[in-house]
Amino acid sequence: MKIKFIILILIGFSFFLNSCSILRPSEMFQIENQYPVSKFEASEKEYVIQPYDKISIRVVSNIGESLLGTGSQAGGSNSANNQRNQIGLEFPVEFDGLVKLPIISRIPISGMTVREAETYLEEMYGHYFVDPFVLIQVTNRKVMVFMNSGTSASIIQMPTENLTLIEAIAQAGGLSEISKSYKIKLIRGDLTDNPEVFYWNISKLSELKNTNIFLEANDIIYVDSKPQYVYRVLREISPYLTLTTTIVTIYGVFFTLNK
Repeated sequence: MKIKFIILILIGFSFFLNSCSILRPSEMFQIENQYPVSKFEASEKEYVIQPYDKISIRVVSNIGESLLGTGSQAGGSNSANNQRNQIGLEFPVEFDGLVKLPIISRIPISGMTVREAETYLEEMYGHYFVDPFVLIQVTNRKVMVFMNSGTSASIIQMPTENLTLIEAIAQAGGLSEISKSYKIKLIRGDLTDNPEVFYWNISKLSELKNTNIFLEANDIIYVDSKPQYVYRVLREISPYLTLTTTIVTIYGVFFTLNK
């Protein structure tokens, strides 16, 4: 009877100590009740090139002939060289917003949209080539997807074309058995300066019409999960139960020997 009483005390004590934050220590991006949840509206803003971005640049003539990065690379296969000429050469945008390019050296590019940068480079390369045509792609655009209270994460590279919320979740491997499909959080903007927060429900077909949204670079998708309190509580109290069982066993052995 005493043993049962001790075990009940340990269980109750564990429940008292283990608040939700301790039972689910991996949870991320929790929002206070007063934090505003935004109503989603499709953004009409174009992506602006920033320091530390990586950009792929192709300079071609109006008939499609590559003017920058042409020729075969030593040791490279024909297919690899053709692919390199098709996708262009990759350059980093430096910390001060400048990018170092062949022929024209360092030029400022941070703060421009892709379209503005293409027009600017066409003008710069126009001093060296006849009617150049510039194609730019930002290659490090990405979104982050967190699953299962933050214990599982994926970085999804954004393609040239638009990426939707459903596509990002699919590329991350889909939802798990404990994921809450009716509570998907989208965080957008500077995390240090009041980012916008949106909620999505993809549990019903009737709700899917609202999820065909295009993501922006650096968006964060957080899929909430079931709390699994019973499993977590059992996991937390198992060391206490093991210790109690050991003590009781030792006590029983000594009690039997001294009897």
